[in-house]
Order: sequence, then structure tokens, then C-alpha cells
Amino acid sequence: MLTFLKTVLIILLVYLGLKFLLKLLKPYILRYMAKKVGQRFEQTFGANPFQENNPAKKEGSVSIDKIPSNKRNSRTTVGEYVDYEEID
Repeated sequence: MLTFLKTVLIILLVYLGLKFLLKLLKPYILRYMAKKVGQRFEQTFGANPFQENNPAKKEGSVSIDKIPSNKRNSRTTVGEYVDYEEID
């Protein structure tokens, strides 16, 4: 019985100690995670996403990077037509 109480007391102390430590370390952990997310965002989208790729262009000029293909996969028959009558 005494060993059971010691075990429960040790588990309780470890739990409360970890809870206290996490409460103290939470701001540092969150700051570290926010910094990492910001770095990944900068890698993905660049430092300034609104910066133009070619600043020598005149304002108001239009440039087309890719011409879309005119190939369309549409059918003339959309589905089967069913004729029906209303019954009163």
C-alpha cells in the first residue's frame, strides 16, 4: 500500500511539475513557432509579394505571360432529356 501511494505521489508531482514548466515556457515556444512560420512564409512568397518582377515597365502597360489554349472539352449533348406529364 505504501509503494502505491509513493507511485501516485510521484506521478502527481511529475504532472504538476511539467504543467508548471510548460506554463513558464509557453511564451518562448509560441514565439519560436511564430518565427519559424514567418520564415517559411517568406521562403514561399518572398519578402515583398507586391514587388514587380520587371520594374522597367511603364505604368498602365499590359503584358500577357501565358496564352490560354482554346482547346475545350465540352460536349454538345449535356444529358438525356426526359419528357414527363403532371398527374393531378
